[in-house]
Amino acid sequence: MKKMDSILRFLGLILLLMASLLCMAQAKVLHYDFVLKEAKFKKLCSTKSILTVNGTFPGPTIRVNKGDTAFVNVYNQGKYGVTIHWHGVKQPRNPWSDGPENITQCPIKPGKNFTQEIIFSDEEGTLWWHAHSDWTRATVHGAIIISPAPNTNYPFTKPYAEQTIILGEWYKGDVMAIINEALATGGDPNVSDAFTINGEPGDLYACSNATTYRLTVNQGKTYLLRIINSIMNEEQFFGIAKHKLTVVATDAAYTSQFTTDYLMISPGQTMDVLLTANQSAGRYYIVSTPFADTSAPFDNTTTTAILQYNSSKLPSSIPFPTLPTYNNKTAAENFTKRLRSLASNAHPVNVPQSITKRIFMTVSVNQIYCPNASCSGPAGNRLAASLNNISFQSPKIDILEAYYRGLPNVFTKDFPKQPPYYFNFTGTVGNNTIYPSLGTKALIVNYNDSVEIVFQGTNVGAAENHPMHLHGYSFYVVGTGSGNFNNKTDPKSYNLKDPPLVNTVGVPKNGWVTIRFIANNPGVWFMHCHLERHASWGMNTVLIVQNGSTNATSIRPPPKHMPPCS
Repeated sequence: MKKMDSILRFLGLILLLMASLLCMAQAKVLHYDFVLKEAKFKKLCSTKSILTVNGTFPGPTIRVNKGDTAFVNVYNQGKYGVTIHWHGVKQPRNPWSDGPENITQCPIKPGKNFTQEIIFSDEEGTLWWHAHSDWTRATVHGAIIISPAPNTNYPFTKPYAEQTIILGEWYKGDVMAIINEALATGGDPNVSDAFTINGEPGDLYACSNATTYRLTVNQGKTYLLRIINSIMNEEQFFGIAKHKLTVVATDAAYTSQFTTDYLMISPGQTMDVLLTANQSAGRYYIVSTPFADTSAPFDNTTTTAILQYNSSKLPSSIPFPTLPTYNNKTAAENFTKRLRSLASNAHPVNVPQSITKRIFMTVSVNQIYCPNASCSGPAGNRLAASLNNISFQSPKIDILEAYYRGLPNVFTKDFPKQPPYYFNFTGTVGNNTIYPSLGTKALIVNYNDSVEIVFQGTNVGAAENHPMHLHGYSFYVVGTGSGNFNNKTDPKSYNLKDPPLVNTVGVPKNGWVTIRFIANNPGVWFMHCHLERHASWGMNTVLIVQNGSTNATSIRPPPKHMPPCS
């Protein structure tokens, strides 16, 4: 019997290897051209020019199969230097094409181009791309659809059709001028003037009745909706009147299915959901509203689209879904706690069990002192943000080039594994916690380290939920809770069986979250809050995963032509 089991296991491994080789043989190389240029759009009763890719808002969709490679030639015909990031694509050993400005490359200058090689590995589902230069991502973004590899299927019944829904926003002003003014004065930037669904504010705005996005469905059919939150500064509640949503994936990793009346989706996150058109023929509002449990300014508007059944007779009334109120922290946390990995034979879970690198990281909104109260932030100071009380300062030469070539005076390798001092993070904080130090510090990790990071939210400044994003990796969210993390009792509640696998996670207001991953992707990888104002203020750091002992476990050489830094 044991011999037979061994033979069967061996045959199973052979079949798995053959299937992997077959998928590799069928992997494709695709080519896209992205032209960054100004285009005019009419929203909220006025017309303005915005920076776009190929003249569309949102931008074009990249469609690949799992394991494919795409080459994207980015031509910059805009006014500013710009970079493009492929959010959630791990880019194994290839940080050169990851995209964050002055982290892995310098910006593509106006009139120049740069070809980026996008290497897809184990991602499957929905991701997205966006500009990674200041606030240009407000209008420069689009979907990445990663279908199953050839001869494989979804881990659920194939839907009748699918549709991408991108949650975005609209600013009446110039977004670059808005953030530049805020950084110059030290105050809060203006909030957006409206949210959008697939580029449209919806028919709650008088000028948008004719252009409101409509999703047409056939009665009885099931649809796969690929939902992306590209909004810069607000999490979102999302729902469809009288229809349930079944979550099947998040951040291009399959989940254990669960059905819900609403989603809570943070900036940077993606969610794949199944919708069955099982109501009477009619029209139903699709709605997105903010979740913002904070005293900081935020856009408190509502954007709508319409789910419309294919029918010759439709009632005139359109029901509205009931979504949680903007500050309903319980509703937000109840949703995120339901996320679990699929954890099947075809989609196994590999949570690190024995940790070799532990990091405890505080997440704070701070102030920088301004003499004579000369700035526009609290108490006449300048608004800032930090990780472990260090407000990240962006260098003029990208950190990847400096690391790869050993250039001095660009960054230091001493980002701390814990904050400079411990205090009641979520209680009443003292003045000694307000002011951060400034620096360009990287966190160094050995190749193949088993890494655990505890993100601790603090009550410094305006406390709120912080969606933390790590480039180059997906990670398991093994635990979360309120208050101060307790390193003796809280790990006892960790889910090491089927935690969700994501690339962006919300650190709850005045709470904590723990992530784990294997550091098996060498390179320079940005880690930052995906609330854009916090990233602009310095809530960032850089994770440098050192090379392994072989060429196959080391950073690939750079392409011949990187954008110059001068």
